Amino acid sequence: MLFEWNTNMATQPTHVDVSHRNNVHISGNPEGRTLVFGHGFGCSQEMWRGVTDSLAPDFQIVLFDHVGSGGSDLTQYDHGKYDSLHGYAADILEIVGELGLTDVVYIGHSVGAMMGVLAAVRDPASIAGLVLLSPSPCYINDGDYRGGFDQAELDALVDALDMNYLGWATAMAPVIMGNPDRPELGEELTAQFCATDPVMARHFAEVVFLSDNRHDLTRVSTPTLIIQSQDDPIAPLHVGEYVHRKITGSTFVVVPASGHCLNLSAPRQVAAEIASYLR
Repeated sequence: MLFEWNTNMATQPTHVDVSHRNNVHISGNPEGRTLVFGHGFGCSQEMWRGVTDSLAPDFQIVLFDHVGSGGSDLTQYDHGKYDSLHGYAADILEIVGELGLTDVVYIGHSVGAMMGVLAAVRDPASIAGLVLLSPSPCYINDGDYRGGFDQAELDALVDALDMNYLGWATAMAPVIMGNPDRPELGEELTAQFCATDPVMARHFAEVVFLSDNRHDLTRVSTPTLIIQSQDDPIAPLHVGEYVHRKITGSTFVVVPASGHCLNLSAPRQVAAEIASYLR
C-alpha cells in the first residue's frame, strides 16, 4: 500500500528523534542561508562533500541520510511509509520543522530531487528554493515522453537487484557514474551502493524506478534551479529540459561534464552554479 499524506502530518508530534533517524549533521556558516542536501538512490550524504566544502563559508549546511541509507537508523525503516516517495518527502519536512529552519533551499540529487519537489508542493512555506541535480520525474518511456527505459528493462533491473544486489552494484555503478577515465569515481559509487542493506535497496529501487511524478512538476511554485549533465546515462538531457518546461519560471543549466553524479564528478562546478543562482 502506498504511503499517503496525512493532513495533520506537519503538526503531529514525532515519536522518534528525527535528527538521529536521518543522521542529520549541521555545519558551515550559521549566519548564511540554509541549504539542505538530499542524496539519491544507494548513496549517502558523503556524496555532497565536494559541493558543501565550497559552499560552507557562505551558507549553513544541513546534511542527512534517507532512512535505509548511510548512517540513518535502520530500525525506523517502514515498508509502508517508504512504499512511495511521499514518505521520504515527509521526512524532509520533519527535518526542517524539528530544526526550526527558515528560508530553506533544498538541494536534491537524482530521486532526491523528486523528493524535494514533493516536499515543496506539500508545504511551500517550508521550502523557499529548490535545486534539482540530475532529476528525473519518470524513468519509463511513455508515448512522446522518453524516460530512458522500457517497462521490461526496468522490471529486469529490479529483478537483477533482487537476485544479486552486490553483483548489480559492482556492474552498474561505473555505468551510472560515467567518466571511465576516472575509475576512482565509479569505485566510490560502488562502495556506496555496497554499503546499503540489500533488502532496503531493492525496495527503494522499485519505488524509485517505477515512480511517475510528472504531474507534480506543474504544481511547483517554488523558485527552482535545474542542473543537468551534458551526458547523463540515467537522466538524459531531454529529461532535464522536460522538467524545466514543466516547472514554471525555473532556471536550467547544463554543466559541461558527464555522468549522473555531478556532485562527485564536478562538485566545484555544481557549487558555483548553486552560489551564482542564489546570489
